Amino acid sequence: MKIAEDKAVSVNYYLTAHKDGGPEELVEQTSVEHPFVFLFGYGQLLPDFEANLAGKQKGDKFDFRIEAAKGYGLVEKDYVVKVNKEAFIVDGKFDDARVKQGEDIAMHDQDGNQLIGKVLEIAEAHVTMDFNHPLAGHDLHFVGEVLEVRDATAEELDHGHVHGPHGHHH
Repeated sequence: MKIAEDKAVSVNYYLTAHKDGGPEELVEQTSVEHPFVFLFGYGQLLPDFEANLAGKQKGDKFDFRIEAAKGYGLVEKDYVVKVNKEAFIVDGKFDDARVKQGEDIAMHDQDGNQLIGKVLEIAEAHVTMDFNHPLAGHDLHFVGEVLEVRDATAEELDHGHVHGPHGHHH
């Protein structure tokens, strides 16, 4: 069975990334015991990731790269912002236990969407945060193998994710 829309797919891979010609660094590694399992064709993954797996079947190996612009995007300077320190006041004082340089902090935009920002600098009146995806600006390199391809169940298709041993559990 080949990878196509409405298939439940299980892959084992390792992902490395590099930025600006620097060395490749390991970002993520799955295993046969803990594979990456997903529904193919649901727009939940990077389009080029799915495009490189389309048509493959159990036992096929893969080795492909995705340029930063087609992966998690380029680094956007507009996503580095100064947030007033008042946004981090808890019980009348600045939350220095949570807001530390280098830490990732979950926040919400004006529409209620959750964003993760990395604290770059803490100044007297503001905190400079980077809301770019951690892999923005990085070229990605996936190497792995297709472990399983099967028809997704009606329930999985309805829920938009794979159920079962390595998929989502309710």
